[in-house]
Amino acid sequence: MDKLKIGIIREGKVPPDSRVPLTPEQCGYLLEKYPVEIIVQPSPNRCYQDEEYKNAGIALQEDLSDCQVLMGVKEVPIKQLVSDKIYFFFSHTIKEQHYNRALLQSIVEKNIQLLDYEVLRDEEGKRVIAFGRFAGMVGAHNGVMAYGMRTGAFRLPRMKDCRDYAEAVAIYKRTTFSPFKVVLTGTGRVANGAADVLRDMGIEQVSKEEFLGMSFDKPVFTQLECIDYAARKDGSPFEKQDFYQHPEKFKSIFKPFTEAADIMINGIYWDNRAPAFFTKEDMKQADFRIKTIADVTCDIAPVSSIPSTLFASTIADPIFGYNVNKEQQTEPFQEGVVDMMTIDNLPNELPRDASKAFGEQFIAHVIEELLEREHSNMIEKATVAINKDLGKHFEYLRDYLNGE
Repeated sequence: MDKLKIGIIREGKVPPDSRVPLTPEQCGYLLEKYPVEIIVQPSPNRCYQDEEYKNAGIALQEDLSDCQVLMGVKEVPIKQLVSDKIYFFFSHTIKEQHYNRALLQSIVEKNIQLLDYEVLRDEEGKRVIAFGRFAGMVGAHNGVMAYGMRTGAFRLPRMKDCRDYAEAVAIYKRTTFSPFKVVLTGTGRVANGAADVLRDMGIEQVSKEEFLGMSFDKPVFTQLECIDYAARKDGSPFEKQDFYQHPEKFKSIFKPFTEAADIMINGIYWDNRAPAFFTKEDMKQADFRIKTIADVTCDIAPVSSIPSTLFASTIADPIFGYNVNKEQQTEPFQEGVVDMMTIDNLPNELPRDASKAFGEQFIAHVIEELLEREHSNMIEKATVAINKDLGKHFEYLRDYLNGE
């Protein structure tokens, strides 16, 4: 078998992301175990330095034109796309995100086979590779950190300033947290990563009934499943599969939690047809208690589960204020303002930990499928674009691709 030549591209999106799809050690392992060559495009921004790849025996090379497969993390800028390649990256096109329509159009025009990490799934339909756990971890940290900044009751450093998560845990152990109540939505990788961080902070988990009905002299959190925040419009019983398949038939029943929580951490996967948790009008009401929202989901309003997620904030400038009466961005930490943390590349605050875990998943689940790609159901089902057209499982994007 001819060796498959894989290039790890330099991240081109601004602000730059420092994560990598494969660490130097993982590249070395793949070279030993599989018929592959790996070339790394030099970059000053990676959490793993060029020298670390070089020391692991990995070639550094600016020109990746002879690689069949190009791997990155975030969206590749249109001007940097190379025609006739297989690309792996998070494209943020599969939910018809308007801001990346031109990217998908260029991918099709350039005869690129796009494999989006987000849709790589096993035979049972479960995602095999994701940064979600780390997004949830950093999102929870940042949400609690922002609330501390608002109240002045405690102080946490930025996660990005910790060498790794172990250092953050050591800081939690010597921090005295004031009483507050956190509502966490979701039960997947993102939400469970967030829940682990809240527990590591020493925040006690309580039932939703306790959360809604009791006062506490310590910080607590509750974790919600979809049955806790959505109900059928026609009053018929909730069935999870029904909600997943027909979310437009459901309404939000989240309101009691807006009256009980100080902090909201949003860790769900949101379908565009599903109800938002609350409206802008709801946020203006006197009984709307939430003061800090960490929206890890980060779908941008108006097509979003959180109407105050006006844009994605950045690691450099993580928190903005949402003036509930004017319905616009303002400075955070003020009366009449909800503080919003909407970073869309949260794992980049724990880049080495996140990259290592991501690469482990790629090696465990994807590399052999990639080598046998012409016979791989996983690869076929994750192919968003191929042969100057949409992949057959992404025909639903046709109007989006055509600009309609």
